[in-house]
Amino acid sequence: MHNSVLNDLKNLASKDLTNATAMPKELYSSNEILNLEEDLIFSKEWICVGRENEIPEVGDYFTFELGKQPLIVLRDKNKNIKVLSNICLHRMMKIVDGKGNKKNFTCPYHAWTYNLDGNLVKAKYMDKTECFEKKHLKLPELKTEIFLGWIYVTLNQNPESLSENLKSLETMVTPYKMENYINIISEEHEWSTNWKILTENFMEGYHLPVAHQGTIGPYFNVMDTEFDSKGSYDFFTYQTFTKNEDAIVGTAHPSNKSLTGKWRHTSILPTIFPSHMFSLAPDHLWYLSLQPNGTDKVKIKFGAAIAPEVLEAQDNPEVFLEETKRILYEVQNEDRFVVEGICKGVNSPLGSPGPLSWLERENHEFTQYIAKKLTN
Repeated sequence: MHNSVLNDLKNLASKDLTNATAMPKELYSSNEILNLEEDLIFSKEWICVGRENEIPEVGDYFTFELGKQPLIVLRDKNKNIKVLSNICLHRMMKIVDGKGNKKNFTCPYHAWTYNLDGNLVKAKYMDKTECFEKKHLKLPELKTEIFLGWIYVTLNQNPESLSENLKSLETMVTPYKMENYINIISEEHEWSTNWKILTENFMEGYHLPVAHQGTIGPYFNVMDTEFDSKGSYDFFTYQTFTKNEDAIVGTAHPSNKSLTGKWRHTSILPTIFPSHMFSLAPDHLWYLSLQPNGTDKVKIKFGAAIAPEVLEAQDNPEVFLEETKRILYEVQNEDRFVVEGICKGVNSPLGSPGPLSWLERENHEFTQYIAKKLTN
């Protein structure tokens, strides 16, 4: 069955936007397609695990699961970011959960202990085992790149350079100085939808005035949506949109001197393929990094951060942060309602993909990315 679906996908990807529809519904519901995505996308591409300033101090760490591989993301003794396998080299027990600060990581099963470089430093009662050589035992380390404060990892042993692939995007977003934004949310969730449905929802503004009419929708200027005049890129896509001057969020603070003109109330909405997307505004950012957990479940790393000058200007920062988080959680709930509803639609007998709006250009570029990865 999946060969027929992939042929339909390839044909759809070859069309221009004016003749494009949403992807065939089997792309979201088929386990065969999911297996291909796990093999050809998530085991090979760069995946965002979070932001660098989540772990600012030596020994700070958080855990993350990349597909079926548990990871420890940490700040080592040289203050560099390192990503290690979170599986003990003895009996393959997961070593640690959650986040915190440690000098060493000790397996809860037999107390094998590893330092921040991943070297085994302690293992009791192994002195009678001839095949045991402590100095040769070290937790596997993943390829890691930092892009403007974002931490990316890959299971691919020979990946393309992330920084090279994102040079054009870097030029555009650098004036926002997002790497200095201060984290206020870093959470993991699971929703009942396909990962591609949530990706497509985040990357288009067509739904904002309707699905988000109770929060950010009224401040979104639909007709100001702009896309790159050069066309699509292989590794990312984006749009820009403006907020009204009286918007409750999304405009530059008076002390922000790096953004000028329209950029003081312009947001950039990039999607870095396959599944990292963020809304970068002059005063805040929020992001999702997604992975499939079956065809109808998606694992979500959800975070948000505030420009430092905005926090510094608050007379009562606790109240400000509480209100900001409340708005973001409301937006998330509005999105959850629609993407879980779409998941029911793609699994329904009468559901069928319809024509795309010009506001959904990025959705078609995402279709082209998926087709390239699954059909080449």
